[in-house]
Formats: sequence, structure tokens, C-alpha cells
Amino acid sequence: MDKTQVVPILADGLIKSADLPTPGVESDRKVKLNRKGNELFNGGDVEAARRIFQTTGYSDGLIRVGDRYLSERRPIEALKMYKLARDDKRSERLIADAALVIQYFLSETKEEEK
Repeated sequence: MDKTQVVPILADGLIKSADLPTPGVESDRKVKLNRKGNELFNGGDVEAARRIFQTTGYSDGLIRVGDRYLSERRPIEALKMYKLARDDKRSERLIADAALVIQYFLSETKEEEK
């Protein structure tokens, strides 16, 4: 399986409809929520901030949460945040890394079978 086959599998199975931004949130309400999310994030409550950023679809906040997850060695959760933020550069980098890991384990399995 090459990288082009891995990308749709990860993208389709990673994001649930409940993870998508809530439609119809007015822009002034989004601004207030995003400010609150930023306060929570800066105060260390990353999970509460994530919920707000997911609700509003605030891509910068989602990317910061993804970066935090990545620094905590939580690449699957980071990938989800990057996909929700529509950050293809970061998403593709993580997917490529995952593909390399899978290739490594598959090659080890084949070596053991010989």
C-alpha cells in the first residue's frame, strides 16, 4: 500500500461528524468563544480549548492544539486537529511518517517469515 492509499483511509476514519464545527454560530459569538478558548489554552486547559476550537472551527487554535498533542507524542490526535484545521502540510507530514512506520513493520514481518 502506498501513501496515496493511506491518506483517504486515515482521513475518512479519523474525523466524525460530531468533530466538525457547529454550523450557524454567529461571528461575534465565534470571536468570544475563540478568545475564551485562547485563555483556556494559555492557562493549560488544552482539552476545554480544543472543544471550543472544534465548535467554532478556529483553525489557528486547532493547529496549536495539534502541535501540543504532537509534543506530547500523541500523533493520531495531532493529525485529527490538523485535518480539522485543513492544514494539509502538517497532515501530510504526519501521514508520511505513519506510512514509513507501517512500511518498516511490514518489512520486519516479511524478514521474520523468511
